[in-house]
Amino acid sequence: MRAVVLSAYGGPERLEVARLPEPSAPDASGILIRVAAAAVNPVDLQTRAGSHADHSAVRLPMVLGWDVAGTVTAVGRDVVAFRPGDHVVAMSAQMATGRGTYAETVSLPADIAAPAPRSVPLTAAAGLPLAGLTAQQALDALDLPEGATLLVTGAVGSVGGFAVQLAALRGLRVVAQVRRAADADEALALGARDVRVGADPSPVAGPAVDGLLETAGLPRAIGAVRDGGRSVSIVPTRRPAAERGITATVGHVEQDGARLAELAGLVDSGGLRLRTAGEFGFDGAAEAHRSLARGGARGKLLLLP
Repeated sequence: MRAVVLSAYGGPERLEVARLPEPSAPDASGILIRVAAAAVNPVDLQTRAGSHADHSAVRLPMVLGWDVAGTVTAVGRDVVAFRPGDHVVAMSAQMATGRGTYAETVSLPADIAAPAPRSVPLTAAAGLPLAGLTAQQALDALDLPEGATLLVTGAVGSVGGFAVQLAALRGLRVVAQVRRAADADEALALGARDVRVGADPSPVAGPAVDGLLETAGLPRAIGAVRDGGRSVSIVPTRRPAAERGITATVGHVEQDGARLAELAGLVDSGGLRLRTAGEFGFDGAAEAHRSLARGGARGKLLLLP
């Protein structure tokens, strides 16, 4: 099979398309997936550059990728939730498992997969797992009551865009932070009630909020949270420091097929919108990485075999 392989850490030019053996038959609790698309995420760029080399269980050469959408081609003997021909999505924690998704076929545990949304193209569904689960689990950690005010930084980014939508569905009043005035309309369309424009939200930019979901690496944004409020950051290298009795934590995404199925259901019910910013063939993996690094994409960049 063809796969995008990283043989040495470095820039996007280190990504190469290579022929690898097809995965063997799945184990008792696993499934084989013929990949329709894999999404490109910031963690892929960090892994490629070697940022996680010291605490990754995976050694070079490796196949990158956490997100996948595709068709089940085989199931293990203990798998009852899926059968060949089913369309599925999954998030594979590639740095820990070594099971990257930039390949024509991947073998994954069945319990981290979920039925793909039926209302969108299968390729587009590849943009859901990592960013959707990250936003969902961060909101769970915040645990704000209905009616509370939440500031989401990076609100039109991949995780931020899902966070705005999911928070609105939970009955939260969402204040979106965006870097450019041109992004304000997009934030409002996703469900934000108010928008703050600028690279660093200020405590005086508006009334204090009950909670902060920090997706953009802006630690000073905690200044916008009321005394005793809550903050969750998904950017561990730029974590807001706790102050004024605010609970400040870092969110780490976990594989979870059941919660992913909930997100897919929200897509099909019209409550959650997927956004695709571009599609690339495997030969264009390096350009996809460059494009993501440039920033400004309103949606997922996808790799199609």
